[in-house]
Amino acid sequence: MRLTYTADLWWKNAVVYCLDVETYKDGNGDGVGDFRGLTQQVDHLDRLGVTCIWLMPFFPTPGRDDGYDITDFYSVDPRLGTLGDFVEFVRTAKDRGIRVIADLVVNHTSDEHPWFKEARAGRDAAKRDWYVWKDDPDPVDPEAIVFPDKEDGVWELDKKSGQYYLHSFYRFQPDLNLDNPEVRDEIARILGFWMQLGLSGFRVDAVPFLIEGIRGDPHSYLADLRAFMNRRDGGAILLGEVNLPYPDLMRYFGDGNGDEVTMCFDFIGMQRFHLSMARQNPQALADALSQRPAPPKDCHWATFVRNHDELTLDKLTDAERQEVFAAFGPKKDMQVFDRGLRRRLPPMLDGDLRRLKLAYSVLFSLPGTPVLFYGEEIGLGENLKGEGRMAVRIPMQWTPDGGFSPVAAKTPVPSPTGKYGPRNVNVDAQRRDPDSLLRWVTMLIERYRESPELAWGDYDVLASGDEAVLVHRADAEGGTVVAVHNFADREAEVDFVLKGLDGRRVLTDLLVDGTLDLPADGRVRFTLEPYGTRWLRSAAPDQPLEDASAKGS
Repeated sequence: MRLTYTADLWWKNAVVYCLDVETYKDGNGDGVGDFRGLTQQVDHLDRLGVTCIWLMPFFPTPGRDDGYDITDFYSVDPRLGTLGDFVEFVRTAKDRGIRVIADLVVNHTSDEHPWFKEARAGRDAAKRDWYVWKDDPDPVDPEAIVFPDKEDGVWELDKKSGQYYLHSFYRFQPDLNLDNPEVRDEIARILGFWMQLGLSGFRVDAVPFLIEGIRGDPHSYLADLRAFMNRRDGGAILLGEVNLPYPDLMRYFGDGNGDEVTMCFDFIGMQRFHLSMARQNPQALADALSQRPAPPKDCHWATFVRNHDELTLDKLTDAERQEVFAAFGPKKDMQVFDRGLRRRLPPMLDGDLRRLKLAYSVLFSLPGTPVLFYGEEIGLGENLKGEGRMAVRIPMQWTPDGGFSPVAAKTPVPSPTGKYGPRNVNVDAQRRDPDSLLRWVTMLIERYRESPELAWGDYDVLASGDEAVLVHRADAEGGTVVAVHNFADREAEVDFVLKGLDGRRVLTDLLVDGTLDLPADGRVRFTLEPYGTRWLRSAAPDQPLEDASAKGS
């Protein structure tokens, strides 16, 4: 595929890297991560191959929900730096060809936000209708409670005015009223402000909660938001957190129009991936790939192993969820909300580097845009002493002594000790180790970026000849890449057929040295080692690999 074509929709084969400024790198020696420290580490992300940084909330906050309780949408939390530091970071990232997006958290504000303080001053307050109020709360619906360990409902009494306000999340996060045109205008101003300072888009927090209270057609608001962004910057994106079954989720793309959310996270595929890893059988993931609808032309799926929240398993059956718990989080303190895990992948897999390399090979070969959570590239662990979902939000580990700060870290959760502590897991050591996870992920990103078929192409799951092996094929404009993964701790005899390809082509391995001749019937056979991976590109015997993905020249 021509680069001039793929570059127009840069996000379709981007590599997105999510990080929290507070826990990434301390640049001024006060024990808290900040934009100055992050800016100094941009070259690490450039070497890794990241093309888009996703910033978790960095706005002023009381800090009761790790920054998701915001008191000012137009500034930077003083602990993390200034607007000037933010602009310098964005400029430095763009100098390396890295775009920046940020969390858009406008379902709610902090109850300490000036808007809410004004709104609760009285029933006739100017901003009263910026929030959602009722004289009598709705009956409690247990299914509507996002944090059942902390909340017993979604309505909270404001004693001064005698009315209840809606909070879809914590009681200190009152919901904004998106039915109010003034609120919508203010949200547009927030987007415009940060885009003017260099952002290339936003990850939209909890999209279904955001629009559920809008009367009429709530999806028209998402279309309006996307249109506003496109007027300001035609390449800007909305990356949506929409954890719904596929048929319901498709509406958030704008049905067939593709004019709402640009990309949606594939929560179904992620959960099926972990079930497949637990079973050492990829059928659950293969089923999800076969069932996943094609998004509209100018939309895409975002794929991931885990994110900054709990590793939710809510779309699995109870029995399937228990399988994953038994394999990867058998202790109660490893689980959260009875629906997910508060663990990172390396401890889940007992540090088995073979399985870790398999997992990220699967991620980067799946159709979609891969999203990494900071530290995944080195196998960062968790600290279960952290409360709830905070267990995975630990300081980044740069050197054997931590390297996060020259003083004791003042992050919400400290680094772990032992096997996953900085002495054993850090960037410096892995940069020098050719067999490390960091070097493996760096190579996967490089191969992924060289293989536009994986992001852009039509794909098929093929019969593999062994129940432990996933084979999927991606085709785009004359180019073909086949990914083969053995989920089991045993050798597998792989046997699959590539229709439309014959003895005039060869299959070149993109991950290790080697070439396979294709027989006339297109049947491919070979032995794959335990947890083995192969990415195979179809090419003419005398064709350079860099030309094999392009039709014509």
